[in-house]
Amino acid sequence: MRFTFCPLFSGSSGNALFIGAGNTRILIDAGMPGRSIENALRQIDVLPETLNGIAVTHEHSDHVKGVGILSRKYHIPVYANERTWNAMARSIGEVHPGNRRIFEDDTDFYIGDLALLPFPIPHDAADPVAFRVWYASRSVASATDMGFARKSVLKALAGVDVLLLESNHDPDLLRLNPHYSLYLKQRILGNHGHLSNQASAEALLQLMDSGVRHVMLGHLSGENNTPELALQTHEEILRRQGLVLGRDVDLGIAWRDRVSRKFEIE
Repeated sequence: MRFTFCPLFSGSSGNALFIGAGNTRILIDAGMPGRSIENALRQIDVLPETLNGIAVTHEHSDHVKGVGILSRKYHIPVYANERTWNAMARSIGEVHPGNRRIFEDDTDFYIGDLALLPFPIPHDAADPVAFRVWYASRSVASATDMGFARKSVLKALAGVDVLLLESNHDPDLLRLNPHYSLYLKQRILGNHGHLSNQASAEALLQLMDSGVRHVMLGHLSGENNTPELALQTHEEILRRQGLVLGRDVDLGIAWRDRVSRKFEIE
């Protein structure tokens, strides 16, 4: 099996990322109803019962909504750090003790043929992490739900082959949104909120220096962003540095409500 990377859903309504290689198939988060994730997996020819694990970034409902359902139905092990387990235990329901796995931040662990490194990110959750996943010498990563791309995050993502990177909102659209409270706006804009399009593009510039060339922009807000605006902002910021989309970096969108591009890494 090739090293496969495919965002199934990415947004505030739900998140799930499929990664597979060798004899191993995993999800990073399962934040949609179980049936929605099952259908998305079948679209990429993956049977839910063949999953070897679900690795959880943090306890917010758009990342764990389907975790307990899938684990109980298909006897799938669930991997999370201890503080995330404590924070999500009530919302995901009972998970069989044999399927309850605890990892330590900044310490790699294996699920079958895949090596996972969870590393801390700044977000308003109990102990949120992002993941870099290796198969042989190749690696992929998911880094969303973070208020800013601090140096340790950029270091952990350096040189990754394919990256799902947050590009959550346009700050002007967010500030003018009449449906969001001042508290919610401040939360999203804060250092433990979400990356804006501009912040995402600036992080991408630094990551490109390390060799990153294939990126999916994810966790786009349904109210405070559009795919076109996210891509336009990245294009403008990269152009100022003499960089061209399609030539210097392959940039796409991870969709909120449907399966996105599937990468097959040789």
